[in-house]
Amino acid sequence: MDRIDRRGFLECMAWAGTGVVWAAAGGVLSSRLITDASAADAAAGSFTFVQISDTHIGFKGEANKDAAATLQQVVDRVNGLRPAPAFVLHTGDQTHGQKAGAFDTVAEILKTVKTERIFYVPGEHDVFLDGGKEYLARYGKGTVDDRGWQSFDYKGTHFVGLVNVLKYKGEGMGSLGDEQLEWLEKDVAPLSSSTPIVIFSHVPLWAVYPQWGWTTEDAARALASLRRFGSTTVLNGHIHQVLRKVEGNISFHTAMSTAFPQPAPGSAPAPGPMKIPEDQARRMIGVTEVTYVPGKHPLAVVDSTLG
Repeated sequence: MDRIDRRGFLECMAWAGTGVVWAAAGGVLSSRLITDASAADAAAGSFTFVQISDTHIGFKGEANKDAAATLQQVVDRVNGLRPAPAFVLHTGDQTHGQKAGAFDTVAEILKTVKTERIFYVPGEHDVFLDGGKEYLARYGKGTVDDRGWQSFDYKGTHFVGLVNVLKYKGEGMGSLGDEQLEWLEKDVAPLSSSTPIVIFSHVPLWAVYPQWGWTTEDAARALASLRRFGSTTVLNGHIHQVLRKVEGNISFHTAMSTAFPQPAPGSAPAPGPMKIPEDQARRMIGVTEVTYVPGKHPLAVVDSTLG
């Protein structure tokens, strides 16, 4: 991949983010800033996982002239976590408009992450050109009918990855569709209401700012099938900033981008990459770490910036 000099790299850091390190405790997610030396609770049965989002490899605008460099810094941050996260969730927009070779670049960088596995859902930029053919060829195998949505269990928590971007280009907002919604309802039906649920997808499943497409049109039906559970956490990307909302037993959390921030809802004429002063930039891109600790406490959600 292209390399940049130290000055150029620091300029990139101005707007880039890391990710989110999540700590799971009793099935509820909560957050704190992550540092290189951050450690998960060592209690029996606890685990951490990391969410990264919106890496936008292939973007070379003023907001970030080397998105690969900022992603590499995120990987270095994740690899400094002790203990290592059980797995990583990438909540979409690996690429920027499916630029040629971008998926290969992401794969090359992420193969160095010290974790058991990386789970993916697509962003609209990952399906922009071909409706998801390249993405599904890489990541569809092993998902439901090779369509991209999936679920798995880890230490008592049920994880569900949803695809809500295949109609985004035409409609300008997220959409799940009847087939996926019916699958979701059947997937969670056998679970006890005490099972902690974590949903991850790209576009938010709550109405962050519909005027900018920051919502999923049929999310209400998806959420209806989740309200009986005592603890449901919904993780999204897309809007390149941390926002949180709680509705009953459902907690919503959006993640920072590793590439560039976007304006707060309604604070600009339109969404899009923001170039901001370097002294502010590192606080506006990041990673999320989550630690799970059995018991009655919430998941410890740690939002870590590059600053």
